[in-house]
Amino acid sequence: MQTTLILLKPDTVERGLIGQVISRLENKGLTLVGLKMMQLDDAIINEHYDFLADKPFFPSIQSYMKRTPVVAMAVRGKNAVTTVRSLTGATNPSEALPGSIRGDFGLTIDGNIIHASDSEETAKTELNRFFGGKDIFDYTKMIEEIL
Repeated sequence: MQTTLILLKPDTVERGLIGQVISRLENKGLTLVGLKMMQLDDAIINEHYDFLADKPFFPSIQSYMKRTPVVAMAVRGKNAVTTVRSLTGATNPSEALPGSIRGDFGLTIDGNIIHASDSEETAKTELNRFFGGKDIFDYTKMIEEIL
C-alpha cells in the first residue's frame, strides 16, 4: 500500500468543493488516513514550490496559496500515487479530461484545484512536510473486514 499527499488548494475551499473531491477519492477505493485544514505561510510555500522559486510567476503562487486555508490529506491505497494522479488530471484544467477532478472543476492553470504528489519518494517528503510524521492513521474499513 502507498500513501500520498493531496492538497486541496484555495479555489477548492472557496468554491465549496472539498466534499466532492473527497468523495471521488473514496469512491475510487482510496482510504483517507490524514486530514487537516491549514493556513500556509511563506516558509512552507517556498519549500514546497522551491523548483519554481526562480520563475516570474512565483509571487502569484505565493499569494494564491496564502489566500485562504488549504486542506492537506494523506490518502492510502494500492498504487495510490498513480491512481490519485490519474484522478487529478492534467495540470492545466483546459487540457484535463472530463471526469478528472481538474477536468470537471478546474477553471484556470493558476487555480487548478488540487496538488498530488508525483512519485512515491515525493509523497514521503511532502507527507512529512505537511503532517510532520504525525496525524496519519492506520485503520481498517468495515467493508474490508466483510470482503
